Amino acid sequence: MSSSRDFPSVDYIAVGTIGEPGKRVFLLQARYLDDFVTLKVEKSQVAALAHHLGEILQGLSRPGHLEEPSQILTPYEIAWSVVSISISYDENDDRIYLLFEEHQAGDAEPSSLQIALSREQAAVIAIQSASLVAAGRPLCPLCGFPLDADGHACPKTNGHRAPSL
Repeated sequence: MSSSRDFPSVDYIAVGTIGEPGKRVFLLQARYLDDFVTLKVEKSQVAALAHHLGEILQGLSRPGHLEEPSQILTPYEIAWSVVSISISYDENDDRIYLLFEEHQAGDAEPSSLQIALSREQAAVIAIQSASLVAAGRPLCPLCGFPLDADGHACPKTNGHRAPSL
């Protein structure tokens, strides 16, 4: 079932995780008036979101006071999984727009969520997203893939030894 939502402003937005590093699920939550949504996002999408928001913000005047990042609210129900994120800036209303879309099989219309953020909200989300990504498992110095406590099958060693933490 497809649904499209437009949040012209948000009174709550958070990026967070549930689970342990290596098995974390990344979530984004937003609320506009009485409409609250939780979306599942991939770690790589959160990293890209942090990077691109940072790039946009660097080209703008410095944001005002930044609030503390919000935490994921529980209980929640995941509405859908994000397949693509688009980011744009509208200088007329000084808002950064995030468009999240879901993949639908066949001819079905995908669900989408558009969120308008202030520069301050975008900065908090960028910082929070970068922190979440950095808090994951350390990377293998040889191949750059995440390490587990018992090592991993490193492609740079042809499987002969697995680096570990």
